[in-house]
Amino acid sequence: MLLAAACAGAGVATDASAAPSAGALLPVSMATHIHGPFSEGLASYAAHLEQARKHKVDVVWWTDHDFRIAAAGHRQAVHFDGASEPEHGLGWTWRQHLAGKPRGHAADFVASPHSPRDGTGKALRLSATGGGTLRMEGIAWNAMANACVADTTLTLDVLPEQLAGGSLTLEIQLSDQPGKGVLRLRYDIGGATLVTHKADKAVGTVTRPVKAGVWQSLTFDLCDDIAALWPDITAGDNALTGLALEVRQARFVVDRLTFDRARRAGQAGEQLRAEVIAAVAKRYPDVTQFRALEVSMVRHLNWFGGDLTLPPFPSPPLRDNDPDLTGSMVRRLHAHGGLVCWNHPMDVAKRDELAKLIVTRSALGADLVEIGRDPVEDLLWVYDVAARNCVFFTALGSSDDHDATDWAANEDHFVSHVWSPSKSRADLLRALSAGAAWFTDLVSFRGALDLRVGGVSYMGAVLVGAAPVKVDVTATKLPKGAKLEVVTGKLGSGLSPSTKITADTSVLLQPGTYVRSQVRLKNGTLAGVSNPLWLLAKAPSTPIPVARRRALPY
Repeated sequence: MLLAAACAGAGVATDASAAPSAGALLPVSMATHIHGPFSEGLASYAAHLEQARKHKVDVVWWTDHDFRIAAAGHRQAVHFDGASEPEHGLGWTWRQHLAGKPRGHAADFVASPHSPRDGTGKALRLSATGGGTLRMEGIAWNAMANACVADTTLTLDVLPEQLAGGSLTLEIQLSDQPGKGVLRLRYDIGGATLVTHKADKAVGTVTRPVKAGVWQSLTFDLCDDIAALWPDITAGDNALTGLALEVRQARFVVDRLTFDRARRAGQAGEQLRAEVIAAVAKRYPDVTQFRALEVSMVRHLNWFGGDLTLPPFPSPPLRDNDPDLTGSMVRRLHAHGGLVCWNHPMDVAKRDELAKLIVTRSALGADLVEIGRDPVEDLLWVYDVAARNCVFFTALGSSDDHDATDWAANEDHFVSHVWSPSKSRADLLRALSAGAAWFTDLVSFRGALDLRVGGVSYMGAVLVGAAPVKVDVTATKLPKGAKLEVVTGKLGSGLSPSTKITADTSVLLQPGTYVRSQVRLKNGTLAGVSNPLWLLAKAPSTPIPVARRRALPY
């Protein structure tokens, strides 16, 4: 059943407290969907914070994937039993590459010799002679070997059969670091007699001596070596984003590669993340930062505020898009405090299907929904359907950036804003809950949008009354040639919006309607959208969210 009844029920629900005047509130810009080294991708927290500085974004919410923070179901070991080697049903494959022109090369999975520490499986014999290199790149399904290295050590069993002045190299690709690029940590295993560290810009090399002709188990403490190579960065602000073995002018047998992540059980991964974020934050005191989570085993949900208790994970960690399961997760997160955002809602639903689901299921209980992202025009259509049916949630913009290379060049590059008395977490959450928010394109429009009644900011509010209300629609810093469009919509049932667009910034809002604003650039591209203000002719049968209940200032 559609929620038309929500727009015309009984029982008045208002709040007699008046909102602060527009002048008492600050326009605070926020990146609300950002992934660091505890997610997949090349980003470090530092690289994102440099982008926040560059683009003058006030607040960053760190929304790393929950199951990746816990390394749930992540790769534990590779036994070199073949070119493809699943673990708990999740794949791992080796891909072979050649660099230069080796006279001879081979990569063979052999039954003997194999490491005495690795049971009865196979091992991998690698050889290359002449001037070239044989490279074997390891790839885990869904980047399930990627994880922050703050607590990570690797072990590898090696048997040097022929050294001849060559070496075996274990190369770990790390994260993008400001001023350096994507770091590569290379362990050269071979003829050296001492452990040494040498950094050349983004490439750090650690030499590791070995004995020829015998199996030996080598342990690699990634954080310690990163700290020794690049003391000017936070070592833990890196992820293992790639792994490869190279051999040149030598023959090695390798076996039993293990990933030891010491602090991921229970809530330990989230505590580890808090420590890494705090360490990086000391270098960026000008950017306000808060931890959040992207809850990922259902339709993806960003969780802002609350105690950030990690939910349980299925094994293997596979996403289930069942709406009932997502709704149940929203209720669980609410029980732990804070607000819940439905992320990229069209990733598994087309426009009309999503509109029906939002209207008939009250947006699955979410407080916020990502509307400002691709395909933004379709998502805005859905948002107007929701507004028409009195489904109250706050529309956010999103970047969903995993690489921190260039926020402006990311596929989605919307930034969210709120009217808030401060940048404290509590004030920002209250503003989001109240719908006092708008989103804009990161580059083309960074002005402020508002809906004011009697000089007071009322964006996001739900009013109940039989008389029209005068609303002033405001916008600042409009780009040259851009248009401020005022959108009014009629409340009622139906899975299509009933809207009218004008340029009149002084609106006499009639009972049974809502108003919002949007900015279009000269070329017609949507560059900014406000949340609505509703005027209901009667109090709804479904209670108005407390944060949105407002009395008129006159």
